[in-house]
Amino acid sequence: MPTLYPDLSLTRHSAGLPLGLKIGLLLIAAGLLIFLLAAIHTLTAAWYWLPLALMALTAGGLSYARAAYKEQQPGIQHHGIWQRSISSRGGIAWLLAAALTGLYVLLYWFPATLGLAQPGAQNTGLIALFDPLSKLLNGQPATQWFVYGTLYTLIILIMGFQFMLKYRHQRYQQIRTLSVVFFQLCFAFILPEWMARMQLPYYDFKNMWPLNYSFFFDWNIKALLQQGTLGYFLLGWGLALMFIISPILTYYFGKRWYCSWVCGCGGLAETAGDPFRHLADKSTRAWRWERWIIHLVLVFVTMMSIAVLYSFLSRPAYPRLYGQLFSGSISLGASLGIGWLILARKQRFRSMDKTAYLMALAVLTLFAFMPLWAQYRGQTELFVLVSGTQLKSWYGFIVGAAFSGVIGVGFYPILGSRVWCRFGCPMAAILGLQQRFLSRFRITSNGGQCISCGNCSSFCEMGIDVRAYAQEGKNIVRASCVGCGICAAVCPRGVLRLESSPLPSSQGLWFAKGQVHLKND
Repeated sequence: MPTLYPDLSLTRHSAGLPLGLKIGLLLIAAGLLIFLLAAIHTLTAAWYWLPLALMALTAGGLSYARAAYKEQQPGIQHHGIWQRSISSRGGIAWLLAAALTGLYVLLYWFPATLGLAQPGAQNTGLIALFDPLSKLLNGQPATQWFVYGTLYTLIILIMGFQFMLKYRHQRYQQIRTLSVVFFQLCFAFILPEWMARMQLPYYDFKNMWPLNYSFFFDWNIKALLQQGTLGYFLLGWGLALMFIISPILTYYFGKRWYCSWVCGCGGLAETAGDPFRHLADKSTRAWRWERWIIHLVLVFVTMMSIAVLYSFLSRPAYPRLYGQLFSGSISLGASLGIGWLILARKQRFRSMDKTAYLMALAVLTLFAFMPLWAQYRGQTELFVLVSGTQLKSWYGFIVGAAFSGVIGVGFYPILGSRVWCRFGCPMAAILGLQQRFLSRFRITSNGGQCISCGNCSSFCEMGIDVRAYAQEGKNIVRASCVGCGICAAVCPRGVLRLESSPLPSSQGLWFAKGQVHLKND
């Protein structure tokens, strides 16, 4: 029987914020105040300010998270997410988006305003605040990227703790969060900084092409080759990660092994972006734009990388045979891709989208004949032009900075947490194609148990209308699905399940419109 309170109401009236939330907010405000004072050059250059700021932010974030979820029962509820200004594209959301966007603009294009000094001079302002930590880890003064990496990692740590409290009823979410925190802290932050301190290449072992689009740039290849044995190992590791390790893991586990367990972009989206996951556009129109934009970015980075390698191997310092072999291998691979695509269209992938099919066919045809034609005509300038500084700067500005940073993170409160992963990440595009056609991973559904509550669709950060699949009892095999498992975590009936086990070989499969069907369906 419900408890009656003195005012005869069935629920207790709010008495303001709990003490834990108040303490957390005060500590967070204190940490941000130190950063603000440093940015406007009003703090003395003392080593203790940065530890104080980081400890205040950490203690405040942990205190706030614990107070927010300690009294809640395990399980996920909506809790008025569409009634709060910050999570419903209200005024606070727009202010937060503007602040994040402004910070990214300063980081990428105006670092001097944050205190970055010219070579040989001393840093000032906010960047100078991070000098002691930078010298401790890598032996050099801080840069805007060190400041960004430190704050990026700290946010994932704090918000990862909150995420684990919120989804404490799901063991899968606990392990997945620990994984992204570990890879961000150790592989993306501490290890590269330590390697730089040891005069070794700054290298993130989990970052691979095409997400690491500069992997095939001439300056990167030269830097690795100059390191001798270690450099050859790092170059081989990058190639193995692209062509061997990643396809194998994607075959068994889908793209979730990277996008939801390893990737730093995904780590930030899953932790700091979790309060905004419901903002992802679920419309069919957004899905069409998604397929076009993300694959165009993949084509862009692929053509740029091929051109860079071609121009690098065609220089006088290398035998001309290198460039000929490289262009020949590209043509051969693209020709095999054309044959496979034609065969697949007739047999296995019978319902492949016609526009996507024609686009893939056109791109492969370009890759197959353009290198050979340039070799035949002796017009290597074609690739040299394409691989010049203009193309690299265009990609770095439009995709590497404006899309992945300014829009991809700055617009979390407006467009949802996976804008970059959904519309722009070329790594997600490659893994998505492998998952869509060559992976055992799928999300199975039991349509008979679905009550059409819509939790699964609402919480899908990739804009997939999961409920529509569940209502028909269909398995979800979508290229965009990152396998975060939140749809299964919020389902009150246990309708959805993440699986990687193969179907019986006697049944066979055919793919249609993102779904797995038995041949006798």
